[in-house]
Amino acid sequence: MKGKPIETRVLSARILASTAPELLSQLRIREGDRALGMFTTDCDDVGYTALDEATKKADVHVAYAKSMYAGASNASTANAGEFIGILSGPSPAEVRSGMDAAVTFMREEAHFYTANEEETVVYYAQVISRTGSYLSGIAGVPEGTAMAYLIAPPLEATMGLDAALKAADVTLRTYYGPPTETNFAGGLLTGSQAACKAACEAFADMVCKIAENPLEY
Repeated sequence: MKGKPIETRVLSARILASTAPELLSQLRIREGDRALGMFTTDCDDVGYTALDEATKKADVHVAYAKSMYAGASNASTANAGEFIGILSGPSPAEVRSGMDAAVTFMREEAHFYTANEEETVVYYAQVISRTGSYLSGIAGVPEGTAMAYLIAPPLEATMGLDAALKAADVTLRTYYGPPTETNFAGGLLTGSQAACKAACEAFADMVCKIAENPLEY
């Protein structure tokens, strides 16, 4: 069914109350942070957005975030999925608050959607009303900036980004050229919240048109 939301599954999650200094030294740890919270999911882009959400709801920092190669369907083990995210914080309580915010966001607020009736093409077009510290840093914008997070298969994403940029007063801040680790593409666009919403709608519309008629040029 076209327009069907795809649930992101959290595959594993753990909290380290007091992490070994040798391990902390290998991560992007904020000064004073000692506790870690980590999770894996079957969807990387929802996971990245969820990490950003955590930084807005708790005193946590993104210590590590990485997509697994080839996507969730080709995961090497049952719980590896497509993505691992690690949050750091000054206490286990803060890390738990950040983890709770991330998990709730993934389950209730952000989804990929199917672009055709066969459900063989999917896309992500998420309006972020205000960025947290993580996505702000990636895009090089102040915290609290409105953002359109746009991801789709390579050709669809390229056409979709063009449509989004032409449809709304938005700026392409980060380009994820094809292929990413999961063989998709996309970008982070900023502007007013209304402009980001319009950009998401234009992107989604273009992806769906291509999914329905892939050889029409």
